[in-house]
Amino acid sequence: MKFRYLFLIIIAFVSCQPIAEQKTTEGKAVKVSSDFHEIEDAYHFYTIGDWGRNGEYKQKELADMMDLAGRKIEPEFIVSTGDNFYPNGVASTQDPYWVSSFENIYSGHTLFCPWYVVLGNHDYRGNYQAQIDYSNISQRWNMPAQYYFKDIETDDGAIIRFVFIDTSPLNDEYYQETKYVKVHDQDTTAQLAWMDEVLDVEVDWKIVVGHHPLYTGGKRVEDQMWVRTHIEKLLTKHKVHLYLAGHEHDLQHIKNDQLPTHHIISGAGSEVRETGMMEHSVFAKAIQGFVASSITQDSIYNQYVDVDGNVIYAHTVKKK
Repeated sequence: MKFRYLFLIIIAFVSCQPIAEQKTTEGKAVKVSSDFHEIEDAYHFYTIGDWGRNGEYKQKELADMMDLAGRKIEPEFIVSTGDNFYPNGVASTQDPYWVSSFENIYSGHTLFCPWYVVLGNHDYRGNYQAQIDYSNISQRWNMPAQYYFKDIETDDGAIIRFVFIDTSPLNDEYYQETKYVKVHDQDTTAQLAWMDEVLDVEVDWKIVVGHHPLYTGGKRVEDQMWVRTHIEKLLTKHKVHLYLAGHEHDLQHIKNDQLPTHHIISGAGSEVRETGMMEHSVFAKAIQGFVASSITQDSIYNQYVDVDGNVIYAHTVKKK
């Protein structure tokens, strides 16, 4: 009899363990690396960008890996750094792309958490207002305005302010391109004044999310970084800890040692392209992947996970 009880206890224990391996439809085993580990008592979120391609370019495979990773470290929410729908955004809240590029792709149960989203330049080619309005339809899609902020309090008492911005109107060259004519409708002075106001607060961590990076070693390494000219002084003034971006189809970590902000590019949600290093680069790789961040009172631990479940890079941001 005692062996029966022991057997039941073992079964119960095993069934409660997070599942970190599954098989594809072809029967191939897929699992998250054992290097992917949880920080005790941390608050977790994932960051992904440049993903909306109907599941192509390994978008679906990465989505499944994110769900698998979520069974090991469940995210409280997911940040999207923009270019949510290629090539030209969506036409309306009823556009089929909502189903084919989002709902049916990120269908794993650990991904049914809040998504906090910003607009990318490709989203500006369509009806960007529809992405705002979809917040009233979807339980998980959150974009209440073109720019907004959200405060989070962690279990260990840390206060985090996330500031989500709209960077396309801050890219000066777009005002010369017909496909981005909708940037003319935006009041960039008002957005910058708003940023200055909402970042002027005493919290443990300040994280800004925008589509365009301020630094890159990728495809646009030689380009004028217009968004940097507009917002870097605000990030420095208010000692912003992290700036999360996409636009470059890769994964990067960049840190100018003379400035307070760590720059993380997570734009490898589907199609990737060749990347590289620049003066302030710490890490760069062109592979489909996402960034998992774990925040405590004292640190932010960032793990870069590729489509095969490997932790290809990790770093810690310490509070100064």
